[in-house]
Amino acid sequence: MTRRLLLSYLTVALLVLLCLEVPLGVVYGRVEQQRAARAAEDEAESLAAYAAVSLAGGRAAALDDRVAHCAARIGGQVAVFDAEGGLTASSPPLAPASARELAARSEVRSALSGRAATDVRTGPVDGGVRGLAAAAPVPLGSSRFGAVRVTLPTEAVHGRVRGVWLTLALVGLLVLTAVAAVAFWLARWTSRPILELERATARLAEGDLAVRATLATSTGPPEVRRLAVTFNETAARLEHLLESQRAFAGEASHQLKTPLAALRLRLDNLEPDVAAHARSGLTAAMTETERLARMVEGLLAMARLDEKAVMRVPVDLDRIAVDRVQTWTPVFEARGCRLALGVEHAGQALAVPGAVEQILDNLLSNALRVSRPGSVVLVDRRCPRPARRGHREHRSPWAELHVIDEGPGMSPEQRERAFDRFWRAPGSTEGGSGLGLSLVQRLAVAGGGHAVLEEAAGGGIDAVVRLPSIPSRGGGSGPSRPFQSSRGAAGRWTTIRANAASTT
Repeated sequence: MTRRLLLSYLTVALLVLLCLEVPLGVVYGRVEQQRAARAAEDEAESLAAYAAVSLAGGRAAALDDRVAHCAARIGGQVAVFDAEGGLTASSPPLAPASARELAARSEVRSALSGRAATDVRTGPVDGGVRGLAAAAPVPLGSSRFGAVRVTLPTEAVHGRVRGVWLTLALVGLLVLTAVAAVAFWLARWTSRPILELERATARLAEGDLAVRATLATSTGPPEVRRLAVTFNETAARLEHLLESQRAFAGEASHQLKTPLAALRLRLDNLEPDVAAHARSGLTAAMTETERLARMVEGLLAMARLDEKAVMRVPVDLDRIAVDRVQTWTPVFEARGCRLALGVEHAGQALAVPGAVEQILDNLLSNALRVSRPGSVVLVDRRCPRPARRGHREHRSPWAELHVIDEGPGMSPEQRERAFDRFWRAPGSTEGGSGLGLSLVQRLAVAGGGHAVLEEAAGGGIDAVVRLPSIPSRGGGSGPSRPFQSSRGAAGRWTTIRANAASTT
């Protein structure tokens, strides 16, 4: 930002200098040229008057002396012509061919006809020196005129003009240097608090709630200082709100879990004393108590997620998937179901610490809830290749976790709403808090990914969680097949289903 401001100030200063100095230099050059032309005309008229008197008195030698003296004084060329255009006197002396050439010039012809004239030559004149010529008529009587031609070298004029241009350039350079120094100070004064605000905002977005923009409140433009004060107040209020939320989560964890555990214990103790016709009500109460306990755990997990949502670390999806399958396998077997693990690999991905375990636990719990005895639930890991061929990257930016069940499935509208808080599928028979999939989605988003529900090949649900993939040092994490959606994986799913059934 400092460089852009400095460049803007210098550009404006340069444009102002160009608009002022260029016209000034051009005007000065024209004035000097006009002054030199008037000087040549005055010299020619003066010498013409002297030549008229000298020729009329027959003093040719005096005229020669005056012509030589004038040429030496002005450092140029002087030539006097008679009425027929013949050379009468000149300094320095001219060859006959050069004299005829000068007599044929337009300014000399004009003077011979009685009119003064000036000629500015831009090409080489007199040995390559750019010159300015003026011619004046010499009255000879009987309407006859001679001519005096005076040529002035313009080296002195050009020297003065170049000196003025150099002076203007030097002044412009000094002005630009001064403007650069002042502009740099202004740019730093303006940009430093803004850059501090930018860094503070980035740290606040990363979860550093204690960050404050201290420098921006005391330096910089008033608008930036007011913005810094507002930012600090907002950061302090946000820190206070999150601290209150964390305190509430800790207190609620203690205050809610203990009464629920005591209530469950009291219901268990009441079971021997409850009549047979009232056992169904006791069982329903115990079920609702368990559901309330799961809901409290889910709410507390989501509250704790807000504290660490910005902390992402590399996790090994393959290791976690194997660990969770081993943990949940006895639970599935107790329900008469089979839990299978896919053969592909996903490698490492970025996720919130502990998030992948919670994601798989919630998805497996939901899959078990809708699975019938004898059905198979598949936990699969995939790292799909980019769909575009010839892509330089051999690895997808996403690593995927799939939990595929053989349950009744959901309609597209239900799959869309399944991630809403406290939403439960219509006709759900088993207790659920309605927070599991919402927590899964929030955990996936906190890790930089997302979660979706797709229709599985067997008619159930394919819960897909995508997380940012981390390429391995060797450029890949093992063989990986191109990505297949659940609709296009019917043959592969049938093979896994048959293998799982044969080992049951």
